[in-house]
Amino acid sequence: MSKGKHSHSNAPRLRILLAEAIAMGPGKAELLRAIREHGSISAAARAMGMSYRRAWLLVDTMNRSFIEPLVGTATGGSRGGGARLTPLGMDVLRRYAAMEQKAQAVLQEDMDDFRRLLRPDGPLPASTEDPSA
Repeated sequence: MSKGKHSHSNAPRLRILLAEAIAMGPGKAELLRAIREHGSISAAARAMGMSYRRAWLLVDTMNRSFIEPLVGTATGGSRGGGARLTPLGMDVLRRYAAMEQKAQAVLQEDMDDFRRLLRPDGPLPASTEDPSA
């Protein structure tokens, strides 16, 4: 199956939990990739259509969840601040991507079977009927 929107939307989504927090998941991995590409949290957030505050909170959760920070930041100055993935951040991102690929490969046949049970045009509209009537 080609890597279109439909196949991606039904792909298994791997999340690594640490107590109540999601230490790593697909959105956080995407944010790490964007920080690596853009060199700042604010530019990464803009590229993802996310508020800076939301991006900063995700980075803070990741940095507090691992034994060392995944993202290092530099404060402003005449050229502004910046952010970079630490060596651990690069390693975690690489390992997470490998785990996603393994999960996809192992679950591919089951996911194909499961997709056949889903409506091809999306969920039905929510009922407006009062269930107590």
